[in-house]
This record gives sequence, C-alpha cells and structure tokens, in this order.
Amino acid sequence: MIKTTTLTILLIGSCLFNFSLAQNQKAKKLKVETINFGSCNKHDLPQPLWNPILRDSPDVWIWLGDNIYGDTHDMVLLKSKYDVQSSIPEYQKLKESSHIIGVWDDHDYGINDGGVHYMQKKESQKIMLDFLGEPSTSPRRNQEGVYASYDYGIGENKIKVILLDTRYHRDTLLKEDKMYIPNEEGSLLGDAQWSWLENELKTSDAAVHLIAGGIQFIPTEHPFEKWENFPKERQRLLNLIASSKTKNPVLLSGDRHIAEVSLLKDARFPAGLYEITSSGLTHTWKEYREEYNPYRVGNMIANLHYGTVKFDWEERNMVFQIKGEEGQVYLEQKIQVQ
Repeated sequence: MIKTTTLTILLIGSCLFNFSLAQNQKAKKLKVETINFGSCNKHDLPQPLWNPILRDSPDVWIWLGDNIYGDTHDMVLLKSKYDVQSSIPEYQKLKESSHIIGVWDDHDYGINDGGVHYMQKKESQKIMLDFLGEPSTSPRRNQEGVYASYDYGIGENKIKVILLDTRYHRDTLLKEDKMYIPNEEGSLLGDAQWSWLENELKTSDAAVHLIAGGIQFIPTEHPFEKWENFPKERQRLLNLIASSKTKNPVLLSGDRHIAEVSLLKDARFPAGLYEITSSGLTHTWKEYREEYNPYRVGNMIANLHYGTVKFDWEERNMVFQIKGEEGQVYLEQKIQVQ
C-alpha cells in the first residue's frame, strides 16, 4: 500500500510538473502571432464560440471579466461555478493549446457593481487564480488584487499584457435617478496597484502593450460602469500612458455586452489611442439600441462575439477583429506597430 501510494504521488507530481512546463513553454514562445480575448461568459449558458476560437489557434487567451456569473458570498457556490466552466470540453482544449490569463469584473468578483467593501474578496481572489491555473509562486498569490503583467516574445516582437483590477480597491459609487454620480476623489486601483502600474510602464522594453481591464476606459457618455465615473483616475491613467512613452499601447475591455472600437486623439496621443471592447461570449443585448459614443470607430456589435489580434511582425502591424459564431468578422481595426 505504501509503495502504491508513493508511486501515485510521484505520477501526480510528474503530471503537474509537465503541465506547468507546457504552460511555461507556451508563455515563452519567441514570437506570438495570435491573442484572443473576451468577456461576459455565463457558465450555465450554451458557449458556441470556443470552436471558432480554437480554429484561430491563439497563443494566448485573455479573460476580460465576468468570466463566470458568481454573484454570491458563498465561496463553495462560487468555486462550483468555476468548476462548471473548467469542465466544458472545448474550453479544456483551449487550456491545452493556449496560455490562459485573465482579470475579473464584478460578477466573477462576487457581487454586481462591487468594489472595495466586498467581504469575500480575498477568498474570491484565491478561487479565481486557481481557475486560471496561476502557479503557487505567482506574485498574484501574495498581493491584494488580481492585477498582473505577462511578457510574450522577445526583442522587437515583445508584447506586454497588463491586467488591471478595477474591483478590489475600487471606492464607492453612488447613484441618483439610475445614474452614477462621478466620484471625484476616490480611487479605482488603489495606491499599491498605481505604483506597480507606473513601474510596469516606465521600465518596459516591449514593442506592444495591451492594457486590459473589466470596464471601459475611453467612452464617457453611457450611464454604466466606466473609468469616467472616476474622472481624475481616468486622466491619471491616460497621462501615465503618455508620459511613460509606452510603445504602441492598446486598451482592451469588456463588461458592456457589446463590441466596439473607440479612438481617443488629443495632444497626448496625436496618433490616437485605441480601445477594443469585446463583451458577449454567451449573451449580449436582447435587442439592439443606439448608444452615443463620440469616440466610436465603425459600428457597435450586439451579436455573440469574441476578440482577436493577429500580429504581422514582418509588416509591423496588428489587426484586431471582432468575430462571431461562424468566424465571421464583424469589426476590424489595423494598427501599425511603430
């Protein structure tokens, strides 16, 4: 019995080591060519997009939040919902072939529109990082909040993905007549995350920076959650990206149950700063309605979709697309790598 148990432990340890090694090899490819991303994914609804995502053969998959719909203070229930998502065969195939990373928004955090006062946030963080397969040695295991950065490729082909946590430290937002009242003094990221982000941007040697978070960065007019609800924080972020001379920054966001491309052009970003919103892996708006966004480029999409970016390192460009159930392209935005 002892010998059998010892052999079982050795076999399990070997499998875990090989899995970790495979994940590290996927993360350390010399040249990453495809990254896919998406958000708003109900674990108990049909998930028809994993097959077209698999056909893209992404090197990396980025969860942008609402990766499941937990909405609970019961951590046993929350974990069970992550387990349901993990057990989906097509998603399991993606885990085998792609490096999986991600950040949360509110529903997977545990409470709708939640922020700093959610009482189960430490426990929820551990469960989410387990779901992502984050190593036990990861800095994310020992910090408050799930923010992180990942480097892919090398030299002129290097990509840095920065994941921002806009839940764990987010100060309170109040509503009046179903509209958020701007919080002029509160914080979205908290002091530690701001210091970390400044260092990540100012010391980076990457050729491309994908800065991702659960809520929209650029749009200002809609009445829902967005960076503009903390206007000083939004300006601080934009100023930091500009002042740190971040190479080829592109913003990625979810949350809205739609897809759109936004473009900000001003003195800080004369060539323009793009944001790609992809939010609708299992559900979008029940019916299409117009929504004003002065920064929008192209159409707003309210069909099931996911996002992808393909890098052409010889031509020095990246092509972002919003794609549907049949792999059809709803939106496309080409951006030069300067």
